[in-house]
Amino acid sequence: MGISGGITASLAGRYASALYALACEQNAVSAVEGDLARLSSAIGESADLAQLLHDPQVSRDQAIRAIGAVAGVLGLSTLTSNFLGVIAGNRRLASLPGMIRAFGMIVADARGEITAHVTTAHPLTASQVSDLSAKLAQREGRAVTLQTRVDPAILGGLVVQIGSQMIDSSIRTRLNSLAQAMKG
Repeated sequence: MGISGGITASLAGRYASALYALACEQNAVSAVEGDLARLSSAIGESADLAQLLHDPQVSRDQAIRAIGAVAGVLGLSTLTSNFLGVIAGNRRLASLPGMIRAFGMIVADARGEITAHVTTAHPLTASQVSDLSAKLAQREGRAVTLQTRVDPAILGGLVVQIGSQMIDSSIRTRLNSLAQAMKG
């Protein structure tokens, strides 16, 4: 496969690539992936942690201590904790969410997987997720991981985005197309 140049060209991608290389050397890719998933959840759930990432008034030393404490509370591996210390020391905490996403993309690429972002009007059942994943894997020729979200505004159907490709079979889009056709 090969890692996309767009990922590694960004600041977040360069840090994520370095973390991935270290994780590979230490046979800790899965551990780091789990650590980053817990960290991402914590950022989403804690307004204080999210604010810490973007607060320019927090000194370098305060950021290192704070992110070290977060790593301790979350039980993160030594590699992940050291990585967080480095990015806090380099004043790059604001880029951490992008680094987490880039690491996930690098890991998925190394495994021969791609991620499809699926939006539906109603939650999908486990059977529907499985069927959709299988059909997309057949279409793409490799394993597909689904990330689903619900948006009632699409009314029905689904919207699938795989990389830069979008498959929009939502009722909202069909109604908009019909309205445009009727206008002339």
